[in-house]
Amino acid sequence: MTDRRCSIRTRLTMIAGMVMAVIYTALAGLILVVLRESAAKSRTERLVTDAVRFLRHARTHGPWSAPRPDISGTAIQVFTPSGAQAMATPDLAGRPPIVNFRPDPDSHVIKTLCDLPAFPGRCRIVIDIPYHVRGDMWRLYMAAPDVPWYVSPGLLGSLIACWLLLLAFTAWGAHRIVGKTLAPVHAISAKLATIAASDLGERVPVPESRDELRHLAETANQALARAQAAVQRQLRFASDTSHDLRSPLAAMRTELEDALAHPEDTDWPDTGKAVLGSVERLQALVADLLQLCRLDAGVSGRNDPVDLTGLVRDELDRRPRKVTVVERFDAAVVVDGDRIGLARLLTNLLDNAERHAVSSITVTVGHHDGSAVLTVTDDGEGIAPDQREVVFHRFVRLAASRARDADGSGLGLPIARQIAEAHGGTLVIEDSERGARFVLRIPIPPPRQSTESP
Repeated sequence: MTDRRCSIRTRLTMIAGMVMAVIYTALAGLILVVLRESAAKSRTERLVTDAVRFLRHARTHGPWSAPRPDISGTAIQVFTPSGAQAMATPDLAGRPPIVNFRPDPDSHVIKTLCDLPAFPGRCRIVIDIPYHVRGDMWRLYMAAPDVPWYVSPGLLGSLIACWLLLLAFTAWGAHRIVGKTLAPVHAISAKLATIAASDLGERVPVPESRDELRHLAETANQALARAQAAVQRQLRFASDTSHDLRSPLAAMRTELEDALAHPEDTDWPDTGKAVLGSVERLQALVADLLQLCRLDAGVSGRNDPVDLTGLVRDELDRRPRKVTVVERFDAAVVVDGDRIGLARLLTNLLDNAERHAVSSITVTVGHHDGSAVLTVTDDGEGIAPDQREVVFHRFVRLAASRARDADGSGLGLPIARQIAEAHGGTLVIEDSERGARFVLRIPIPPPRQSTESP
């Protein structure tokens, strides 16, 4: 995890460095553009000043002894009214005019041009000025080197040095900030790496800052709490399961050991019946455990329309009960669900009611507020309000239940509730004038629209 954290830290630092490099490059480019424009404007003004000074001297003393231009590398040409070259710097001597802007006699033209015949591959600031000498029109041409894009080597070097310095400082700052930001992640991962399945009570440190990392730590602690609760449930389930499996196995072992110790005095048919009873109890318990495992895993049967009223009638007709069953059914009440699962739920409720009933069971099927409602009520002692949720816990059997049926597993009602919840419904115990009243509610699906054309 540390290598991964460093990798993320390095990548974030590189991203921050690249972003800032782009910003600094754009800023340096903008600075160069502004400074070059300012330098070009200043050089143009200096060229005009040199030209004015040259003309003043040329009008009184002639162009041959004119002062040197202030801008180094400035080329000069002077032409007489007849077009003859009167004066030129060595690089333009004997050559035609640099340009021919043809300005007005009382004005001048100044432009920046590149790749002129006299200056191939270079850019020059060129000025064309007509001037009067004793009534004649002379022409002055001056060309000064243009300001390069980098303005000057010193400025370019300073900008590059500042760019590198700022980039290095940004990378260092980003590295430190990212490191401090990811420090809680490292602490969380280090703690998670030390938590074993046998010690799920540990929790990861929660940062003080209220941000995404705090939310991550809190979510990790919630996941650990759920995992701890699940493991504890599994341990309790395994413990309770082993206890309930041990009872029928111990009974079978005792019967068989007694029979083998005194084979001549053993009534083998009675022994076989006793062992068969324990086997049946063991088989029922294993079937309940398998059903719970399927429900816990979210494995469900087919989801088809089921006539709940018809299903209840079929289940009541399939097996006679030891007590009177009072039926109160509405017309067909259809729900979407697994017929086998719903039949198992109903059987568990009926078996529980029969176990506690004194003389009768009342079964009703109807609908209310968009839900199918099934109630199973017995006329027994009932269940105290503070115990109505306890009976839905696995392997829980109240004293009255153990007294009436010592061989029960305490899984029937938990299985019934999980089946109800798998169908999007609820199974609860509600108040009743006498006995226990179990109420199942399952949402009724909206009517299906016909796809046939009218």
